[in-house]
Order: sequence, then structure tokens, then C-alpha cells
Amino acid sequence: MSFAIKAGEELGIPEVQFWTASACGFMGYLNFTELIKRGILPFKDESFKDDGTLDKPINWIPGMKNIRLKDLPTFIRTTDITETMFDFLGSEAQNCLKSSVIIFNTFEEFEHEVLEALLAKFPHVYNIGPLHLLGRHVPESHFMSQGPSLWKEDSKCLQWLDKRESNSVVYVNYGSITVMSDQHLKEFAWGLANSKHTFLWIVRPDVVMGDSAILPEEFFEETKDRGLLTSWCSQDKVLAHPSIGVFLTHCGWNSTLESVSAGVPIICWPFFAEQQTNCRYACTTWEIGVEVNEDVKRHEIEALVKEMMEGEKGKAMRQKAREWKKKAMEATDFEGSSFKNFERLIKEALLVGE
Repeated sequence: MSFAIKAGEELGIPEVQFWTASACGFMGYLNFTELIKRGILPFKDESFKDDGTLDKPINWIPGMKNIRLKDLPTFIRTTDITETMFDFLGSEAQNCLKSSVIIFNTFEEFEHEVLEALLAKFPHVYNIGPLHLLGRHVPESHFMSQGPSLWKEDSKCLQWLDKRESNSVVYVNYGSITVMSDQHLKEFAWGLANSKHTFLWIVRPDVVMGDSAILPEEFFEETKDRGLLTSWCSQDKVLAHPSIGVFLTHCGWNSTLESVSAGVPIICWPFFAEQQTNCRYACTTWEIGVEVNEDVKRHEIEALVKEMMEGEKGKAMRQKAREWKKKAMEATDFEGSSFKNFERLIKEALLVGE
């Protein structure tokens, strides 16, 4: 939060901003004001949602190619630019430029063009991710035993995965805050069932808006020998398991980086904020993903699962994901760009004056 900038100044202590989402998402937020200056925002009425306006290409944002209005953080979809989240996140991004340092949980090759554009605007950018890979150099004894999740993890699913063949399981997890309608939940369920592929599905109790997540008995009967549903898991361990073939995800940044770090391609169903931006990059720039229509239908889920698990497109994306995994590991190794940036961050920003 940018209020810490002023606090650091007043207290005379080093202050840095850690932007926890993607650099491409940050660049999107940074250009909220430019969208207003160009007369694109605010939208005059709600017709923008259906008249093709959101498909309009945006070719003037530095470091961002193949971007449409619909790929920018969802808070632009408003007729009121004083709306809280549009105003707040646009301002937060701008305020970060007033900091002495901005840290990103990403690596140089992954978001190269955006990072270069940011460095031209603000030279004190340190990309030190993926952080969970960088953390492999720190002894486990230095960490608390309790992980970062607020949900209770089911470790039995890892034992279940041990019994599955390599690259045979579809892993489904929408993150900790994504919600959907009861109908969409059922469409996902029957899409997975009709694909005939084995799946591990994380279904939070609160995933359905205003209701409990309840699936029909017929679904459980149909998938009893090839499906496992649980409420939460250790995602990095699941994605690293050799049985996982594809990840159906909301494209949150942590999930995206964990999937890349494990070399697993993705099926994207972005929910809100910069998840749409991450999805676009996954499907175009990084070439590791395919996108599900916002109004999800079972036949689409069935087709995409089959393509990613059996088809040539899925095979190509799995290879691309493995290549990104290698690059992520190299970036966080001792001579890698992220490791060196982390060392520079400590020496140049955090130890100033000592």
C-alpha cells in the first residue's frame, strides 16, 4: 500500500513497494489515467459490454502487444471513473512511482518487454521471482511450519495423485476468492465428466455466490473412478506432481507463476482484476494457455480438456510450459537474473545508510 511511502519518509527508514501481481497487470493499472485522457473512459452507458467495444485493440501501451480493452484489468469496465476499485488501483499504481523501489514477483525473460518499458519510466525496478523458486535457497528451518494458506489443506490428494499415470490428471482450482453461479459450477462439472479424463477439483465451500457448492449425485456416480473433489490443497506440491497434465485456473498471479514453475500448461477462466491480462499473455505471448468463454458451457470445457490432454495444441503448450519452467529455474539460480536482482535489492535499497 502506497501510504507506507509517506510513513517511511517521515520515519527516515528505507521504504520499497512490493507489487504482488504481474508486471503486465501493473502496466495496465498505470495506464488507467491515459484511458481517460484519450476519451476512452468512462464508457457512456452499459452497451460497451455487448457491442464489441471491449474487443478494440490497444496498441499504444508501452511494452504490451496484442492487447484489447477486454484484456486490461476489469475495473475499466465502468461508466463511473470515481468507482472505488478503478480509482484506488489506478492511484496505487501511480503512487508506486513515488517510491524509491518497486519489487515484482516475476522474472526478466517472462515479462521482458513490459519490464523494459517500466524501467524506462522508473529505473529502480527489481524483478526477483518466482519467489517460491528463489526461496529454495533458504533452509526450511528458516520458515514457519504453517504455510500461507488460510484454508485447511488436504494432503491425501497427493497420495491419490501418486496412483495416477504421468500427465494424466486435470487439476482445477479457481483460487481463494473467485465465485461463480450454481449453473456455471454444473457446466464445469459436466464438462470435466464428459471429457472422460481424470481430474482433481478444488471446490471451496463458498465458491458458489450466495449458496453452498452442491453437485448432482449423477455427476459423482459418473466420475467416481476418475475424479477427486476436495476443499483445498498445497497447490505448489500438486502442480509439481508428475501426474498433472493441465491446470484449469482463474489466472491469479501466484497460480500462474506456480504453474509456469512446474511446467504445466493452463486452461484460463479469469475472474476479475488483472487476471484477464495474465490470461491474454498466457494465450498469446507465453503460448501456454487457452481461454474459456466467460459464460462457460460444458461442451467447451469438454473440448478444451480433450485438446490440452490429447491434441497437438496441448502437446505444443506442454512443451512451451516446460521451456518456461527451465527459464524460471535458471532465473532463480545463483547466477540467474532474479537471484542477482535480489542481491542488488538488499545492497542498493535495503542496506542504504548502514
